[in-house]
Formats: sequence, C-alpha cells, structure tokens
Amino acid sequence: MTDTPKDTQNQAALAYHQFPKPGKLEIRATKPLANGRDLSLAYSPGVAEACLEIKADEKAASLYTARANLVGVVSNGTAVLGLGNIGALASKPVMEGKAVLFKKFANIDCFDIEVKESDPERLAEIVCALEPTFGAINLEDIKAPDCFIVEKICRERMNIPVFHDDQHGTAIVVGAAARNALHVAGKSFEEIKIVSTGGGAAGIACLNLLLKLGVKRENVWLCDIHGLVYEGREEDMNPQKAAFAQPSNLRTLDDVMDGADLFLGLSGPNVLKPEHVAKMADRPIIFALANPTPEIMPDVAREVAPKAIIATGRSDFPNQVNNVLCFPFIFRGALDVGATEINDEMQIACVEGIAELARHTTSAEAAAAYKGEQLTFGADYLIPKPFDPRLSGIVSTSVARAAMETGVAARPLDDLDAYKHRLDASVYKSALLMRPVFEAARTASRRIVFAEGEDERVLRAAQAILEETTEQPILIGRPEVITTRCERLGLEIRPERDFNIVNPENDPRYRDYWGSYHAIMKRRGVSPDLAKAIMRTNTTAIGAVMVHREEADSLICGTFGEYRWHLNYISQVLCSDGCRPQGALSMIIMEDGPLFIADTHVNIFPSPEQLAEIALGAARHVRRFGIEPKIAFCSQSQFGNQGSDSGTRLREALDLLDSKPRDFAYEGEMNVDTALDADLRERLLPDNRLEGAANILIFSNSDAASGVRNILKAKAGGLEVGPILMGVGNRAHIVTSGVTARGLLNMAAIAGTPVAHYG
Repeated sequence: MTDTPKDTQNQAALAYHQFPKPGKLEIRATKPLANGRDLSLAYSPGVAEACLEIKADEKAASLYTARANLVGVVSNGTAVLGLGNIGALASKPVMEGKAVLFKKFANIDCFDIEVKESDPERLAEIVCALEPTFGAINLEDIKAPDCFIVEKICRERMNIPVFHDDQHGTAIVVGAAARNALHVAGKSFEEIKIVSTGGGAAGIACLNLLLKLGVKRENVWLCDIHGLVYEGREEDMNPQKAAFAQPSNLRTLDDVMDGADLFLGLSGPNVLKPEHVAKMADRPIIFALANPTPEIMPDVAREVAPKAIIATGRSDFPNQVNNVLCFPFIFRGALDVGATEINDEMQIACVEGIAELARHTTSAEAAAAYKGEQLTFGADYLIPKPFDPRLSGIVSTSVARAAMETGVAARPLDDLDAYKHRLDASVYKSALLMRPVFEAARTASRRIVFAEGEDERVLRAAQAILEETTEQPILIGRPEVITTRCERLGLEIRPERDFNIVNPENDPRYRDYWGSYHAIMKRRGVSPDLAKAIMRTNTTAIGAVMVHREEADSLICGTFGEYRWHLNYISQVLCSDGCRPQGALSMIIMEDGPLFIADTHVNIFPSPEQLAEIALGAARHVRRFGIEPKIAFCSQSQFGNQGSDSGTRLREALDLLDSKPRDFAYEGEMNVDTALDADLRERLLPDNRLEGAANILIFSNSDAASGVRNILKAKAGGLEVGPILMGVGNRAHIVTSGVTARGLLNMAAIAGTPVAHYG
C-alpha cells in the first residue's frame, strides 16, 4: 500500500518539527561568554549595575535588556486554527510558529507562552503579571467571547501594547484588501452594503475596523449559524454581536444578500451558495476566508459572477488574507517607539501601508519567491505577498509615525526617514553598506547600458534605478519583447518613454556601431562582414561600443554566459587606450560585516605585478563603501615558511607595494584563518602590519579566490555585491549568472559613481 500525497505531506510536516532538533526555536546569547571577565560582566557582580540603573529608571530596561525587542505570544489553546479547543500544550507548535514568523519577518524576539487556564479573567491576570518581561503581548487563539474579556482587561491594566492578532491582525489585512478591492471595483466604503457570516472574534474585529474606514453601520448585515443578528434576538448573543443587530424582519443569509457589494466570510465551508452570489451587486467582492475550505470556492463563485473580486485564506488562490502581512510590522513599529498601546490610528496606518504597497510595482524578491504568479495590482493582486521585503520599511514606519502623532510613543524617533533606511537595511543586507555608493552616484546622472535588456532581473533593476537613483538606464533588446515583459511583470516602465533602447535587429545606429567596432578590430582579424554580424548578435559588444562612442557611461553585462567571454569583448573595445582589467573584486556581506575577495575572475595565475595592482584597486574600491582597507595576501604558505610558487609570487607583490609609501594596511603571505584572527596572527608574527581582522583577502590564483567566494555565499549565508571589474575606469562591470535584480541595482550604483569620486 503506497502513501497518499496527504500522508506524505503529513510525514514531512512531522519531520520538519522533529529534526534536526525538536521544535522551531532556540535561545542564543548575544554577548560573549568565553572567559572569567565575560562571566563577571554577564552575571555577578557586573549584572548588578544594570539592575540598579533599571531600579532608578524603568525606561533603562530598553537599554540594558532585550525587553524592548521581546514579544510574548500567549494562548490557552481554546481556538487553535481550525482545530478548535485542543488545549494549551497542543497549541505550542502553532505558538512556536508564530514566534518564528516574528523573527523572520521583523527580527523580533519572541517567547511563546501556553497557559493552562480557561477562565478569561484569571488568564488576563496571568498575562498582566508578565508585563516586566515583555515589550508587547500578542494574544493568540483564545476563543470568543473570552478573547474580548482578556484583551480588554490587559489593555486597561498594562502599559505595553496588547494585540489580539486573531481579531485585529485579520481585520487589518481584510481592511487593506477591501480598500484595494473597492478601488478596482470603482466603489467606496461609504456606499457599500456588507453581508458577513461568522460572529467570532475575527469577524467582529473586521466589521469594527471597516466602520472606522468609512462603512456605515446600517449597511452591515451580520449572520451567524443561527441566521441574521437582528434587534431583539436572544439566542447566542453577546455585546459584540449586538452592536451589529439590524432592526429587520429578515432572518436568513439568503434574505439579506440582495444587492450586497461585499461578502465577508469568517465562518465555515460552503456557507455561501451560488444563488447567493447571483443576488449580489455588479462586480461583487467576495472574501471567503474560512480555512481550509472557504465559504465558496473561487471557481464556483466565478461561474455565477465572472467579474467577482475574490480573496480567500488559502495560499493556492490569489489574494490570500494572511495575518503575517500585518502583525510582525505593526509590532516592529510599536516596539521601536516604545508605544504604550496599539491604537486605532496605528491600525489604520497599517491598513494604508499594506494597501499602498500592493499598488506599487512588485518587488523582485517577492516575484522570485512566488515565481509563476501574476503579481500585478488588480483583481487578482489586492494585497502584497508576505515575502515582499518592502513591508517592513513601509508598514512599520507608518505605524511608528501614527504612534508618535497620537502621543502613545514613549521613545519617539527623531528621524523617520533614517528609521525607514534602517529597516530596509535589516531586510536588504546590502542596503547599509551601499548607502555611501548610492549617495555618491546621486551627484551625477550617468547613463548605464544593460547588455541583456530583455532579462526579467534587468527590467526590475531598471524600474528600481528610475525610482531610487538619478541614473539613466539604456537597455539592449527587442522593443516588443521588453514591452510585453514589462506589462506581464506589472512594471510601470516602458521603452522610449522611460528609458532608451537599442534594438539589435533594427537600430538606425547599426552602421555607425559596426563601423566603430571594425575600426578598433580591423588589424586583429575582424573583417567588415564579421563586424556586422557581431553588431547584430552580440549585445555585450554593442554595449561596449556604446561606451566607447560615449553614448553611455558604463556597461553592465553577464546575467547569462561565461564571465571571460564577456571580458573578451570589453577588453577588445574599451581597453584600446591603454587601460586593462586588473581583477574582479567581490564584496561578500556576512552577519558580522563585509569581506572582500579578489581576484575571482580575471587573472587565473596573477603575476607579482598584477597582484600589487589588484591590491591597489581593491583598496581604492573598498573606500567607496566608507571602509578602511586592511589587505591580507592569502596562501598555503605562511610568512615565508614554504617555497611554493603562490607564496613566492605574493612575497614579491609585497616587495613591489613596499617600494612606495601606501595609505592602506597590507600584510602577507598567510593562511586565511591567520588573516581573520588577529590573536593567531600576533602569535605567529608579533610585529605584523595589520590590526584586527583583514577585510580584503587577495589570493594567488582565481580558483582559490572563487572557491572562497562561493563557499561564503552557499554555506555561510553571504550576500554578494559584485564582482566589481577593476582597472577599466568604471566603464564596465560583468555580473555573474546568479545575480538578482537587487544585485543589478547595486552594480548600477557602483557604475553610476564617476571615477573622480574614488580615485
């Protein structure tokens, strides 16, 4: 008997939770604890100093403890996902999962706390007692109406944000999806009729937030398992439901569906029937959010209303209403300003931030995470995807601003723009290091030609270049292909309107280009016919000719093909005036900072002269990032202990550098661990010329440099910026085939800096 796909999926889920160690969380120290001094600072007696500072001023806890970035996820397990009241212990995998999402999407530390207490008032007392531990509380999976009681008590008694995500998180994402759905349908909150099924915590919270967004209470018709919530009804009522009771003789869902503009379902499977959809207004909006089976399947609804705008709670349909779009970022903003609560204005700011982001061009990172999906704003893309890295900067900043404007921020920020930059830097690992380069690039408007202009990554990079820099992208490619792909990808840019284009198949400059190429290459075996053929088919050569003719300032190529193939044409065209490629420098961004590797691509076995040139070029380029260069020449040989070829060439390169005064530190030859470990280096050569860890590693052959580069990327989580082609005056750079759109944007900023800025 073979396993069914569901059996296989279940086994995979259990294995995911069990291996390589049980659970999804662990605690790690953020400070060293390697010797007696560390111990005396971390615990007795040093810890007493921090304790006394907090005793004198409670606000000091945000300086000396992790509290300001620590959220407690609290549940009693009475309403877990679609599983119901499974108890506190059984809810732990869900709460651990919530903590993982906090960390992944907003870098918020989280403790999951499962409390075996069913009485809502006693549960609230327990949560309130935890206030000294946490900067905020996320209530989770507590059944209605108990959740209303717990949240009310906690919000009244606690001076930190308390947020019931099942209520308000769902409401915020529904609010954002509704705002954009109404935009697509050409309707407004003030005029629509809403029919909602489900009178639980999430449903009530959604309706309350929709009222704050402009919906009129008399236009809301709430139904539950017993039918319409109407004035005078006594069965299964509570104050939260009663607030939406209608003065009406109607009693069933079918009775109230006539002319409904928006159906909001937070109830159960198959509650909404096709005949109900048929009664709705033109261009109906259907949010069928029951999981795993919605109130109506999208294909069934569209059989009745082909133009319906539909959202579900499932990831296998467009417009998944997912709380992860909200809770990490509303907590991020609240924690960072020391908010004492999450108020209505902060929630609405979250709604607006999420909705606005969906109307922007989709990020390359989200497109890569959801490859094959159409991510263009419209009926099938109302809200952004959870892996859109811009959520943190946009939504958290909106929330922080609202907290400050409403006076609930205990630690208001001085500069919200700088705060957004920091958030972006926490998502884009290259952002902080690239800021000096982007700032330098903004002082000049350089023309950057992309050889592979039809590539999706290039198109997304071109969009970002136009949004974030003063550079002018030029794309080589067929206009009709570029236009079609821009439309399919949901990009706003269009050829000729937003950027110039070179069509290899039909460009009026074709004769000029092949003529220029032939003039350069006519005594190197290139005939006119061959020059013509190359200018019809070789986009790297076309781009190089454009730079040679000063129709562009820099060329970026290499998104496909072999590095040295591209280098050949760059060398032919752009190195005819005496300059030549000196080497390729890659910046690998690690958790503890950047590490530069050279030469990864240009010189297979560089001579001592070439190694010295690589060092000079690397020092010059590293300073572009605001980093003082510290160069280590790396080899199997260590300070002359071997007579190998690599050690000999490196020692000769050092002699060449020593022949003149240099304004940067360098040392060698040495092993890589010696370069990165100052204590080890001090033991081996006490009078060495480096202080601390080296930040530039130069190898005696490209195999070693490329191998280290790839290991750091593949196994150590390093992010590459580059390779930067040194020695050609910033007129060309060759990326590698694994480059991302963000990587191309970074390279465009590097190419966009005039040579005068970096010597």
